[in-house]
Amino acid sequence: MSRTSSNRTRTPLRRALVTLLGALAPLLATLFLTAPAASGAPSGAPAAPRPAPAAAPAAAALTEVTNFGSNPSNLQMYLYVPDTVAARPAVLVAVHYCGGSGPAFHSGTEFASLADRYGFIVVYPSVTRASKCFDVSSPQALRRGGGSDPVGIRSMVDWATRTYGADTSRVYVTGASSGAMMTNVLLGDYPDVFAAGAAFMGVPFGCFATTDGSEWNSACANGTVSRTPAAWGDLVRAAHPGYSGPRPRMQLWHGTEDAILRYPNFGEEIKQWTNVHGLSQTPATTDSPQSGWTRTRYGSSGGQAAVEAISLQGVGHSLPAGGMAARAITFFGLDSGGSGPGPGPEPQPGACRVAVTTSAWNTGLTASVTVTNTGTIPVDGWKLGFTLPAGQTITSGWGATYAPVTGAVTATNAPYNATIDPGTGVTLGYQAGHSGVASAPGAFTLNGTACALA
Repeated sequence: MSRTSSNRTRTPLRRALVTLLGALAPLLATLFLTAPAASGAPSGAPAAPRPAPAAAPAAAALTEVTNFGSNPSNLQMYLYVPDTVAARPAVLVAVHYCGGSGPAFHSGTEFASLADRYGFIVVYPSVTRASKCFDVSSPQALRRGGGSDPVGIRSMVDWATRTYGADTSRVYVTGASSGAMMTNVLLGDYPDVFAAGAAFMGVPFGCFATTDGSEWNSACANGTVSRTPAAWGDLVRAAHPGYSGPRPRMQLWHGTEDAILRYPNFGEEIKQWTNVHGLSQTPATTDSPQSGWTRTRYGSSGGQAAVEAISLQGVGHSLPAGGMAARAITFFGLDSGGSGPGPGPEPQPGACRVAVTTSAWNTGLTASVTVTNTGTIPVDGWKLGFTLPAGQTITSGWGATYAPVTGAVTATNAPYNATIDPGTGVTLGYQAGHSGVASAPGAFTLNGTACALA
């Protein structure tokens, strides 16, 4: 055969092979690119795809919970669960003031940071009615299962204890102003649910009762309602007729210059809760844990007294101030680290000292505050708590961030002065407007510990 005829024979074969290889090329490329590399493969071999790195866990944050159960007054439920939760955690219900909200009470108080430290869960109920005040006055609110806000809050507690396997024997409630009144109401309506309460600037259970649909009771607010201890106690007992179990312990706080819920309500609360516990009106102990404070305990002299009452000289409607939340947590026993109530160590003065000077003019002032660590270990990250005198509002500050700017203020360290070594101090300051009172705060706490004044 001639060379020419041989070439003609091979040409169709080459064309067929080229066509076949062209068709197989994409498939072969896909196999090489997706197959896992064999062990000991050359360094140039394609590697198997690596899984994406796992996302970092989200930090603890306030979240809203919906559909938590019976909720006749359309409350909102906000929940704070710390990153590290204790086994069978306790639950604290923290109830806001009139005009407030659950998120505002979360950001404006120290209960969430204490939850981070001790591993309990915080429930923040939030009112949706126009006044933003809790119902502590209607007949429905003042009896167990009667309806209104207490029923919704009870549902929140049930949801939280069920969802997180919480210890139902360690459920507590605290609140300020309207929230303090609700604290009294909840302990009366549900003595089998709450182990203890701490009421900041409240009134006795039933004192705000009305029958005309009004949320406000001026006679009670003005401190003109006075009853015998037995009459006050009977109001509580009538909320849950036939109940014969243990009654929740109660911690009461009130400032002598409170112009919103007048100071006489403090004495009426003491009458009520000592009677509920069957105790004498004579305190077992009286002391002054901090300058300007008078603390009385009823039933026992220790930190787990049935009733504990703290009167704050010269203080208005501005509680809780810095460090007071920690004392409530101690009263509850949530700082004991155990599975039940136990007296944790009380915040004591001596680990810090504060010197403060002010310079005032017609409607303004500046304050310079020096905080000294008088302890033996460094303070790494700090919050300085104090209460501004009535009528003062911080307009600017240095050396710290200040929130809120009136009432009970917390100053949080700047990045450059977060550490205070033993025997050293930091200086911070603020400028404030005032309406006539230009004095400095009378008490300070450093990370919840009461400081001595220089």
